[in-house]
Amino acid sequence: MANAPFFKRILVVCVGNICRSPTAEHLLREALGDCGATVSSAGLGALAGQPIEPTALAVLARRGHAPQPHEARQLDDALLADADLVLVMEKGHLQEIGRRAPQARGKTFLLGKWRGDAEIPDPYRKDEAAFELAFDLIDDCVKTWAARIAPRQIT
Repeated sequence: MANAPFFKRILVVCVGNICRSPTAEHLLREALGDCGATVSSAGLGALAGQPIEPTALAVLARRGHAPQPHEARQLDDALLADADLVLVMEKGHLQEIGRRAPQARGKTFLLGKWRGDAEIPDPYRKDEAAFELAFDLIDDCVKTWAARIAPRQIT
């Protein structure tokens, strides 16, 4: 593929893998289209086996998105090794991945890197406004990454 992205396998990470990372996974997958990259997600302390949190799913639906069925999974060394790019929500996540897998440091970045190293606050167990804010921040940050990963895909 002539215009294939440099990052073929992208992993999005948060804590529980039920709110922020599945939202970002879905939005990034949509933004990248059929450029050849795959996008998945995992959690540092995943609520393994759980679907997307209901409020996060409702916000996605209200914004016109219908994500694929999701099942939270725990971040492990194999997932980190397989990824070409790891995107995290908070600076603490960068530190935790660096502690767990120092070899992944050079490919792990904040989702908000291109927005002044913005962090995406965790909306879990908060009100709907927190989920709306998280969605807006994720959506904006995903667009900045997608424009760099597959610039011809972005309209």
